[in-house]
Amino acid sequence: MKVNAESTPPLLDFQNLRVMRGQKIALDDFSLRIEAEEHIAILGPNGCGKSTLIKTITRECYPVARSESALNILGEESWNVFDLRARLGIVSNDLMLSCTSEACGRDVVLSGFFSSTAIFPNHAVDPAKQTLADAALAELKILHLAERPVCEMSSGEARRVLIARALVHKPRALLFDEPCNSLDLAAQQSLRQTMRELANSGTAIILVTHELADIVPEIQRVVLMNRGRVVGDGPKEEILRVERLSALFGVNVEMARRDGHYHLW
Repeated sequence: MKVNAESTPPLLDFQNLRVMRGQKIALDDFSLRIEAEEHIAILGPNGCGKSTLIKTITRECYPVARSESALNILGEESWNVFDLRARLGIVSNDLMLSCTSEACGRDVVLSGFFSSTAIFPNHAVDPAKQTLADAALAELKILHLAERPVCEMSSGEARRVLIARALVHKPRALLFDEPCNSLDLAAQQSLRQTMRELANSGTAIILVTHELADIVPEIQRVVLMNRGRVVGDGPKEEILRVERLSALFGVNVEMARRDGHYHLW
């Protein structure tokens, strides 16, 4: 059933945020609104503030209190972080590093219920959670990884387990942070196809990346970030132009488009 956009609050509504990392301004007068069902890419070079934006969304970083600033996620100004993580799934490099352990695939997915990266003695795993975890693994076609330790998986397999972990709550949206980092070509193609399938299933996709090739055809809006600010925002065909991308990355580039996919070199 399609959500009524007029009655559904936006996924994110950030107005004039300033976020500090130590003494450095990482986001400055940052404004961004993402509607509930949008598929959107946030593109920018390393050091432009993408990681700080992700941590602001996940409530690991907080903006400076200013009268002109406002922050809403799913219509709420404040969240219990555990509740938020059940509504907004995260697939990030930080999680990837945390999960390189003896934990098996099923335990990593189950850890999504506890906002951890493994199952610990204080966690109570009931049969209902086990069923949901296996269903998430099956949805990603990786149920065969349920008993395999993450440290014995390929990078692509481990990344798909993290997506299953993010999906176990049936979240409204998935946030992908540089999803294809460290993956070989086959794993990149597989992960991008998974993003396409999720987008077509009705899960909103927020993609944060510096790789143009990560922007799958289902993403129709692109935001450009540089030096902690939004420097471009609009339909993909208008934003992804050679002159804009050359200015964004500070080098002369060439771009090709094929079947809805973009490539830059």
